[in-house]
Amino acid sequence: MTDGDREDARYDGPGDEDAHGRGTGAPGLGPLGGLLDGLPESGRGTRPRRPAGANPFRRPEPTPEVRSPEPAPADPVPAAPRRPTPTGRPEPAPAGPVPPPPVEPVVPAGPAPTPPSRPNVIPFRNTPDPAPGIGDHAGEALADASETNEPDHPAATADRTPVGPAPATSEAEQSMHAHEAAALPPEPYPADPHRTAPAPVRPAPTVLADRVDHAYDEATRAAVYRAINDRRDVRTGFLPDPVDPDVLTRVLEAAHRAPSVGHSQPWDFVVIEDPELRGRVLDLTLRERDEYAHSLPSTRARAFSGLKVEAVAEAPINIAVTVDPTRGIRNTLGRHAKPMSASYAAALAVENLWLAARAEGLGVGWVGFVDERDVAGALELPSHLEVVAYLCVGHVEEFPTEPELSLSGWAKGRPLSWAVHHDRYGRRGLPGQEPTTLLEETITAMGALHTRAVEEARDRQDRMTKPQGSLGILEEVSVQLAGLAGECPPPIPEPAAVAVFAGDHGVHAQGVTAWPQEVTEQMVHNFLNGGAVVNAFAAQVGAEVTVVDVGVVADLPQAAGLLPRKVARGTADITQGPAMTRDQAMRALESGIEVARDLVTAGNRCLVTGDMGIANTTPSAALICAFTGADPAEATGRGTGVDDAMYEHKIDVVRRALAANPIDPADPIGTLAALGGLEHAALAGFVLGGAALRVPVLLDGVIAGSAALAAAAISAESTSAFFAGHRSSEPGHSLVLEHLGLRPLIDLEMRLGEGSGALLALPLLQGAARVLRDVATFDDAGVSQAR
Repeated sequence: MTDGDREDARYDGPGDEDAHGRGTGAPGLGPLGGLLDGLPESGRGTRPRRPAGANPFRRPEPTPEVRSPEPAPADPVPAAPRRPTPTGRPEPAPAGPVPPPPVEPVVPAGPAPTPPSRPNVIPFRNTPDPAPGIGDHAGEALADASETNEPDHPAATADRTPVGPAPATSEAEQSMHAHEAAALPPEPYPADPHRTAPAPVRPAPTVLADRVDHAYDEATRAAVYRAINDRRDVRTGFLPDPVDPDVLTRVLEAAHRAPSVGHSQPWDFVVIEDPELRGRVLDLTLRERDEYAHSLPSTRARAFSGLKVEAVAEAPINIAVTVDPTRGIRNTLGRHAKPMSASYAAALAVENLWLAARAEGLGVGWVGFVDERDVAGALELPSHLEVVAYLCVGHVEEFPTEPELSLSGWAKGRPLSWAVHHDRYGRRGLPGQEPTTLLEETITAMGALHTRAVEEARDRQDRMTKPQGSLGILEEVSVQLAGLAGECPPPIPEPAAVAVFAGDHGVHAQGVTAWPQEVTEQMVHNFLNGGAVVNAFAAQVGAEVTVVDVGVVADLPQAAGLLPRKVARGTADITQGPAMTRDQAMRALESGIEVARDLVTAGNRCLVTGDMGIANTTPSAALICAFTGADPAEATGRGTGVDDAMYEHKIDVVRRALAANPIDPADPIGTLAALGGLEHAALAGFVLGGAALRVPVLLDGVIAGSAALAAAAISAESTSAFFAGHRSSEPGHSLVLEHLGLRPLIDLEMRLGEGSGALLALPLLQGAARVLRDVATFDDAGVSQAR
């Protein structure tokens, strides 16, 4: 559960104060410029809004009928209450039978009203995201229940007001005349006869009359959750004051009570006060931090330089938490099934230590920049021990209001709703909500440009120290950026990340390119080794490169920078039938959405599309024809540079693909499944995910353009986040730009793909935002205007 989720549940609307007099902040002021701020209260959701245009996979749902509960049995004979003892605990119950406690009578009142189910909707804007509070330094988080009153605790006071139901996808709309392109694991979207109507609201669990309530009282629960909420990774501000030995012992005792497989307790705690030992660790940390900084893109490296590790020397105590994977020998129950369980248990001990330290008013910082094997060597640990965590512990000046990585803009927490699945992975929904798909959730979060921000940006452009309209297209780009972010000036779209989605194509068998199919795999390795054009351009503009395998035929080994999201080993031949099943298209779409979410929560403020797949310009041309109505001769280009004979053959292949796959213009997902590639579907999800998060999506050439057509057909409002990086020399790309109403930032007759053209346009996109922020107005600069 993220800090934002907890705080949204604890505090009410903007401008309020919590129980400690802390202001709740205002929406849209987080380190990402409001991109992820303002999420709804955890579990509450928000009212669903229909996007502009028809949703291709939703229909109105009938309201389910809920039957009234059966009357409860008559009251049993009540038991006599126990008297409290001097310790505050009740006296033991007397021997012999004890009558059960009383039960509140249930009065039948006819059919019960149907409470509306709460949709699992994640809006990404325009709702308040209160700032977390700052707790006192010393033990109030776990104060005695008689002295603590925390009415702002989520479990105690959060208002779970239900809102209207969210329609689900009907089975008929999910069906498609597609054949299997590859062997697949069990489908996460099986045919479900109940999917056409939401499940009935779950009845409240029956409370047994003789059940003992083991829950803590309200104040104690609030203290526990407060300690969890206020835990912070502290990197600066440690005080030299010593830590009381009794306090440190209590903290270590809490860590030692962590759960472990087979009750093996595989951890040890090395408490380090020796300045020489700590100096060794600090030297390692500084050296490895600098090496890591050199591997980062320039914008990331600048942000990374502000992250401090000097707490190793400043904190009065360091604690190395180690793990012995062999403890308990072979009799440790459960280890045979999960050999890594010892390390997992040691991580739980670290969490217990962290929470107990926070309750005692101690700050804890986790030093993560150093290789644990180097730390083990510096500490001269026995060879069978491994270091799980190296912690700095001590009193601090203050606790950050949010995680420091979030405050610095390095990363942003994920909402709880993204992480909760019902029965099967992919069916998202908080407890009590009707599960939904990631695609439905994403579309519901779409929105048009913010009107007031657009007006403010246009007004500022007119008042800046330049002739009106003199920046040409860049002026409209800056206005669009402001409307997308909902503020003027908008945040600079940096850092940026380019995601290169890779997949193979069955239509390659039709001879539409002279390049062999194995080049797809070879180029993926080239990307990962930093040897491609996309790597050079990304380094030039300070962008990060991520490669996503959604459909490469070959098996790719694990590597830094590679996300394994393989849906199938390539697609089927589109001249013989659909390229993929509808389920495969949905899985690829949602993989793209997840990649967009991961990159944005990692701190990126701009997403750049990239692609790799030999023969992928052929399905691109087919998609362009399907979505724009163009003739194959207009939409088909030479791709990797085919000769005249192969070019004519390629046009004929596109015609045959369209003939073999009659498409429904009202079914963009079906069209994508029939004619596209796995990277096309993932790219469509990628741009939808970016649009829902309200970050600019910089489109590359014809591959990304054809995917953007599908995304726009799925959600017309997603186009508010589209920016055309360049105009490809492929003829179909001009058709895409015209159909979407986009004006390219550069036109250099490029047709490489990979994200190369979009990356070259990235500085122009960033410059358009910077102009609104940095250029003075005539009034501010004291410059006279033209008469």
